[in-house]
Amino acid sequence: MTTLQAIKQHQSNLRACRLCPDMTGPVVTCQPVVSPIMLVGQAPGDREGPAGKPFAWTAGKTLFKWFDGIGLGETQFRSRVYMTAVCRCFPGKNPKGGDRVPSKIEITNCSRWIEAEIGLLKPRLLIPVGKLAMARFMKVNKLVDIVGKTHQIEINGLTTDVIPLPHPSGLNTWFRTEPGKTLLLLAMSQIEAHQAWQSILDE
Repeated sequence: MTTLQAIKQHQSNLRACRLCPDMTGPVVTCQPVVSPIMLVGQAPGDREGPAGKPFAWTAGKTLFKWFDGIGLGETQFRSRVYMTAVCRCFPGKNPKGGDRVPSKIEITNCSRWIEAEIGLLKPRLLIPVGKLAMARFMKVNKLVDIVGKTHQIEINGLTTDVIPLPHPSGLNTWFRTEPGKTLLLLAMSQIEAHQAWQSILDE
């Protein structure tokens, strides 16, 4: 079985997952692509399920504008970067506003899927988007201590680079003001210079 076939089988199994009763389906998956780069989101919003793809709404427009600035538009990005998330179903709304943060049990339930994807793809670059995604791979205190730096981690015996990005939500003002604005630009320049990014530009 090729890696692409294994990814397709993995996603088929993933879409059948019903482990978390408080999550709202469907399971959201990306295009089945073999890539040296994995972008890791937090969890889909209420628009992503009906759209059938991650980052399908307002936050996605901002996110893909960032990547368009370093050489790949949305269509190219989706076909060359594997897009995953800490949780794959919509958690529901928080009564106090925004989306509900997935529980530790839900995150643990979903962790088997991302670990399987890392095992299949062996990515050279991980791009966690938002604090929940960052916390999946590293200790998170303040964004200013994490964004704008390339981190190296070992996961499942694989050493890989991690370049975190702030969440592009319209509610998030961090990356629109200093020092977030400058740190976002620095992070994007580090992604652009990374060997894994360079390797997918000419596909």
